[in-house]
Amino acid sequence: MSDTQQNSQESLSAPQVSTQAAASEPRAQAPVQSSVSSQWLPIAAAVLSVAGLGLAWQSMSRQQSLEQELVRRQELIQTNAGEAKAAAKASQELTRDTAAKVALLDARLAEVALQRGQLEELIQSMSRSRDENVIGDIEASIRVALQQSAITGSAEPLVVTLKLADERLLRYKQPRMEGVRRAVARDLDRVKSVSVVDVSTLTIKLDEVVRLLDELPLTVNAEKSAEPKPVAEEPRFKPGNGKPLKAGAPGEEKPPTAADGEFAQWWWAAKKGVRETAAAAWTETRSLIRVTRIDHPEAALLAPEQAFFLRENIKLRLLNARLALLSRQFETAQADLRDSQEMLNRYFDGRARKVQVAGDLLRQVAGQARQVVVPRPDDTLAALSAAAAGR
Repeated sequence: MSDTQQNSQESLSAPQVSTQAAASEPRAQAPVQSSVSSQWLPIAAAVLSVAGLGLAWQSMSRQQSLEQELVRRQELIQTNAGEAKAAAKASQELTRDTAAKVALLDARLAEVALQRGQLEELIQSMSRSRDENVIGDIEASIRVALQQSAITGSAEPLVVTLKLADERLLRYKQPRMEGVRRAVARDLDRVKSVSVVDVSTLTIKLDEVVRLLDELPLTVNAEKSAEPKPVAEEPRFKPGNGKPLKAGAPGEEKPPTAADGEFAQWWWAAKKGVRETAAAAWTETRSLIRVTRIDHPEAALLAPEQAFFLRENIKLRLLNARLALLSRQFETAQADLRDSQEMLNRYFDGRARKVQVAGDLLRQVAGQARQVVVPRPDDTLAALSAAAAGR
């Protein structure tokens, strides 16, 4: 627009310059041609007027064309401005849509970044080395075995765990895990050397004693059931030497005959009657009197109806000892076993085979029921810690 205005101003100023130049020329030639110009002056003036009018018309036409061009360009500018305004509005809407999309993309990018972080953490947790997994698994299994041994009082869970750890390290064949394997072997030997209580075997023995109790003979019953031995016929003695003589043997005293006299016959009959009376009295006396030795007099005075309660009391004590063994309360079990052994020795016949078997079983249980401390695998745990620290 500025270029067009400058061109129109130059076109308007050009006739004026030419007119001034044409006017200046007659002035310069006026002293020389004064006579000639006087007659041509009106013509020149008319020509100049016509030229001026032409120039004015030309200037006006050019100005009109310039105005038209200016109007056209102004309309074009307005049209372009409207289009620019519409484009600016569309651009603003597009900018808002773009900003919304960018915000959505930022949110999704943040979510993707969070998921990526979580995925990286998961990958890192899953990409642990094989050594770390082996060390962690062995240490966890040993600690669980220690808890089981503390609860059950048996070294079997720890022994099994150490054996499995040794087999796993043997299959693994990693040079830097050889120290852990040697520590496992040392702890395994130390745990195996400890003799632990076999509770299942002890409970079986107690159950056997409980079963035998109903069949054990009491001391009072054994004495009553002992039948007296039959009394042998009194041997006849040879007068003078005190040795017994068999019936009909040579030297036996023969009954007197009629030739010996009545007194001899009477004397022989009297001696025979006294001898038979003495033998019968001795036999009756031996059937009524028995001489025995009882260490505990109360055992012989036990009433028959009290024998049932005695056996049940011993059974209860043995069952209490069994429960104490299962719960690892060895002092309580020892006390019940001592009381049961004492009652067995006091009230039951120690000469009976079953009583002896029951006493042997009780002594075996009492000798094996003792508290045993299972050693800790400290060497293995220390070797695992060292291997974990050196990764």
